[in-house]
Amino acid sequence: MIASTQTDRFAAYLRMLKDRSGRGFDRLGKQAGVSGSSLHRYCSGLSVPTDYRVVHSFAKVCGASADELRELHQLWALADTERDSPPPPPQQEQEPEPEPPKARRWLTSRYAVVAAVAAVLLAGGLVWLTRAASSAEGLPNPDNGKVLFSAGCQSTVSMGEHDECVNEVQSLLVKAHTTMSVDSDFGPETLRKVTAFQVLAGLPPKGVVDPPTKEALYAGNVSMATWPQQQVEQKIRAVFTEAPDTAVAIARCASFLDPLYVLPNTNGSRNWGVFQISDLRLHQYGGTPRTAFDPAWNIETAHKLWAVNHDFHDWPSCQAALTSSPTPTP
Repeated sequence: MIASTQTDRFAAYLRMLKDRSGRGFDRLGKQAGVSGSSLHRYCSGLSVPTDYRVVHSFAKVCGASADELRELHQLWALADTERDSPPPPPQQEQEPEPEPPKARRWLTSRYAVVAAVAAVLLAGGLVWLTRAASSAEGLPNPDNGKVLFSAGCQSTVSMGEHDECVNEVQSLLVKAHTTMSVDSDFGPETLRKVTAFQVLAGLPPKGVVDPPTKEALYAGNVSMATWPQQQVEQKIRAVFTEAPDTAVAIARCASFLDPLYVLPNTNGSRNWGVFQISDLRLHQYGGTPRTAFDPAWNIETAHKLWAVNHDFHDWPSCQAALTSSPTPTP
């Protein structure tokens, strides 16, 4: 793998955490649940882990703070975007051409000038044809109005940025029929919306706006339209007939009754949808983030979790909601 700028930055941050911990690769690997040799490759910039949970576990055992975890996630996402980029082809050395005889140097020089002029004209024509073809096919170029592909935007727009590129991302998300602030600030709300959009678009939910995500945003084929809060609440009450008030309070606490709500866990996994079904529960119930965004599936799966012990132990962070709305005895 050819090292890239983003990979180098990611590896340097890992090394900083490792050095600060004062522990070796083998010891950290045992604590983080990954081999010491893998950690060595990550810290050396030789490879980038495909699963962020590995990175998160390593950072936690190194004592990373919440701010450091956020920055590390951003660095990993940027490095992961470049992980599968093909290396540039090796340059082949060309043998020098023999010097022409002195008697023919003047003639050769004239030919060289004519050839250079022709090459310039040909290149100009090719540039014009390329731009025309790009415009016709809708491919990204600085002249077709796609701000995210212009020179003013980085190849990847991510958490922490505050500029017109973020404003463009937010505006495109609103055009995809979601509700959010358009304030040019890539904060937690934009992170959630971008992640949800990627799931609906069939893209890896990295939470950063990489080139494939930009293409999908401009294509306009993804709709983020979903159930309004009133419809969500009605469905919850219809399914949780044993404890409708408490179920609504739990869902409101977990996701604000937003079917596309996404929230990360401290272990690097994420929760999805109305009842914030975790990655682990999705696996257990045969779901995916995409199915978790279906409000009906999400609510019915949450009821299955509730029915195991007839309680809401799967939502410990919403104990306040339970306190304010006691669960009736079934």
